Parts: sequence; C-alpha cells; structure tokens
Amino acid sequence: MSDQARITNQKDGSTFVQAAEDSILRAALRAGIGLSYECNSGGCGGCKFDLVEGEIENLWPEAPGLTERDKKRGRHLACQCRARGDITIAAPSAGEYVPRLPPRRRAAQLALVRDITHDIREFRFVAADSAEFLPGQFAMLDLPEVTGSRAYSLANTPNAQREWHFQIRRVPHGQGTHTLFDRLAVGDEIGLDGPYGVAYLRTDSPRDLVCVAGGSGLAPMVSIARGAVEAGMLGDRTLYFFYGARTPRDVCGEDMLRSLEGFGERIRFIPVVSLPGDESAWSGATGYVHDQLERVLPGTLPDYEFYFAGPPPMTQALQELLMVGHKVPFGQIHFDRFF
Repeated sequence: MSDQARITNQKDGSTFVQAAEDSILRAALRAGIGLSYECNSGGCGGCKFDLVEGEIENLWPEAPGLTERDKKRGRHLACQCRARGDITIAAPSAGEYVPRLPPRRRAAQLALVRDITHDIREFRFVAADSAEFLPGQFAMLDLPEVTGSRAYSLANTPNAQREWHFQIRRVPHGQGTHTLFDRLAVGDEIGLDGPYGVAYLRTDSPRDLVCVAGGSGLAPMVSIARGAVEAGMLGDRTLYFFYGARTPRDVCGEDMLRSLEGFGERIRFIPVVSLPGDESAWSGATGYVHDQLERVLPGTLPDYEFYFAGPPPMTQALQELLMVGHKVPFGQIHFDRFF
C-alpha cells in the first residue's frame, strides 16, 4: 500500500487524499468532505459505501455495522476500510457531516484519573496544543497494545489548557477499558484523534434544552450542559438533564451540574432508576428514563432541542418517542449511535 491514495466519490464528485494510517472516512473528514457517518468505529453502519473501482483493505470484516445482506451486495464501511492505491467509491455525503473542525491526530499524556461511580472513571489527557472541539463531540483513542481505535465522548469543553476529559464506563472483557482502568498510568502517552461527531451543541437554537444520558453517555451530555452555560444560552432558557441509571448507586452527574451557574434555577437534574431495589433507598423517579420526559417537561415535546447518549435500547426508545410519538422535527434531535 502506498503512503497516499487518491479517492474519488462518484456520488458528489469530490476527490481527497488518504494517508496510509487513515481509513477512507477519516481521510474524507480531514479534507473537509462530509461523508455520512455516526460512530466512526464499525457499529452503526452510517458510512456504508460501494466500491466502484480499485482495491481496498478491510480492517474489520466482522464489523456489526454491515448486515449479511450488505456483504452479499458488496457494500463496505468507510470507517473500516483503507484504499490500496487510487480508488473510486459511491458514498452518501451531506452538508451536515462536513466537519466544522477537521479532525487531527496528536499525542496526549494521561494527567489525572478520578472515580465517578463504582464503574465510571474520568480520564484527563493533556496534548501539546489547545483542545479544539465542540461540546458533545468525541475522539478516537489509540491505546497501548489495543488493536484498533476506541471512540470515547468528551466531558469538558474546548480549552487553551490542552485538556481532553473522558468519562468512561468499564466494559466487562473490553480491551479498551481494561487498558484504561488497569494498565494505563499517569504520564503514559496515547494517540488521540479528533474531534468527531455531529451531535454537538447548537448554540443558535432558541429552544429550551433537554439532555438525556444513560451510563457513560453522561460525558457528552455534561459537555453539552457546560457548553450551554459558557455560551450564555441559559439566560432565558432552561436545561433539563435526565440521567437514567440501573440502580441508585449508578446515579451520577449532579455534582458536575451543581457547579454550573444556574443550577436549580435554569438547570434541572432528573435522575431515574430502573431497578430501585429497596424502595427506602431511593425516593426519586423509577422506570425507564425516556418515560419521564412527558411527565416532567412542561411544554409539548416539539418545543425543545434534544440531545441524548447512552445504551442503544435507550436511544432507540427516545427516537421512537420523539419522532414517531410526538413528531419532533429531526433537526431538533441530536445523537451519535454507538454499539
């Protein structure tokens, strides 16, 4: 494989160059071209394309983002393929995917680790240059002795202190979280590539904001809340922050929101527990977090700007509630699918 390959997208006529270490998708985004995507890690299938001419290398043939039908039709994932020389593809693209901040590779050192819950930790990395991203975006981390990049959402906001904060939940038998939780030490260096993601804060929206988080979906929603405060959006708007947890000990996020200006007046925290156990140990809302939206929000759902992140069943239920049940315009719904 050559150091560079020229890629032509037959659908929109764009041409861009792929460096040897990049996937087709990352090369396009670095060039400012908006190929369709969401997770950038092989799970969602949002970056499917057809190979028209040339040869490619498939980095993960078993990626769940491709169905058996896709494979029979000869389809591929742009986030999991590299060009072997010049190629022509047919891939969907749209203006909404054009990166406002083209992603870049950089080295970063682990500077601090702190526990948030029994299975969620915050990892703070410092890079050599300023941390430029949009609230709600994610980055790809290249970890020592872990095959392939891992996508993790940012919890902080862009800053000149060069800090990238990630709140990550331990995944049983997960290679990435095993390295982060059990092997990586303060001072160790990793590769950090970003920013990525289209579910970032829309500062021009006049509507009240609703953030819904589940599990480690906490990170991008905290970033959204922090970004809204920094942008001065809550002067005449309210932010409703729902957090869905399995048990009372899994509930988190309130301390981070409490430190923000407007908490209690302009920022409301609504935790929801699906398995309360001993009723005396939990006095808050119970059930599924998406069911609380209709009960808590004072207006009709199309009145709000929605952001959410969490387990696939939660995000699927929210999509159905908002788009099917209440006809919320798609432009007011922001999420990146991860699996």
